[in-house]
Amino acid sequence: MADDIAIAYSVRVMTINDLELVLEWRNHPDIRRFMYTQHEISLEEHTRWFCRASGDSRKHLLIFEADQVPQGFINISETNHGVADWGFYLAPTSPKGTGKKLGTAAIDYAFFTLGMHKLCGQAIVFNDRSIKFHQTMGFQQEGTLRDQYYDGAMYHSVVCFGLLSHEWRRINESSEHD
Repeated sequence: MADDIAIAYSVRVMTINDLELVLEWRNHPDIRRFMYTQHEISLEEHTRWFCRASGDSRKHLLIFEADQVPQGFINISETNHGVADWGFYLAPTSPKGTGKKLGTAAIDYAFFTLGMHKLCGQAIVFNDRSIKFHQTMGFQQEGTLRDQYYDGAMYHSVVCFGLLSHEWRRINESSEHD
């Protein structure tokens, strides 16, 4: 992966200029099918969400970039003192391996920039990729909310994950020595 070393990965705050691109990603069928809100979102609805969320100091709407090219969206929402939920998705055209880069950058941002103590995630039980991703990133499965999500036709369980800042630091330290 020698080419990968030259790529600069970064996270920045989402702006109104990112709105249409993020909406395009969010409405893509491969992303939308794993969301709690599965209808196609209009630009008007998306703009209202953005204005409301970006005005809330507990919400951090972020764009993940590779060499200054947007590749994904990250939402970190502080829920309690030092605890936050996260959600994310990649651009449907992102190259293989981008997810792990986004995950690392987002988790670093949560713990090192925002100073969070714990980051929590959820995945609908049929989203095997997200469940495996959380486990690969070092999250611990903390429970299952049985029949928590109704998709309009049936109920699905939701898998809950958590990662503590000291666990992430230990993961980073051990990966530096690999």
